[in-house]
Amino acid sequence: MKYAVLFEPTATGFSAHVPDLPGCVAAAATLEETAELIRGAIRMHIACMAEDGDPIPEPRTIAEYIVAA
Repeated sequence: MKYAVLFEPTATGFSAHVPDLPGCVAAAATLEETAELIRGAIRMHIACMAEDGDPIPEPRTIAEYIVAA
């Protein structure tokens, strides 16, 4: 499955979260490191949900840049 990930700059680097997987987050000093960590976090989050017998949410979030001017 392919989930949308939102990245945001922080005072110390970047953070990321997955809107369709509440609680699935990562943070690191660089965008590249944050992306790698969130990939692992997604895999772990889904594995833990499956182990607990919870349904795995389908990806539903759509992200797009909109020009406001």
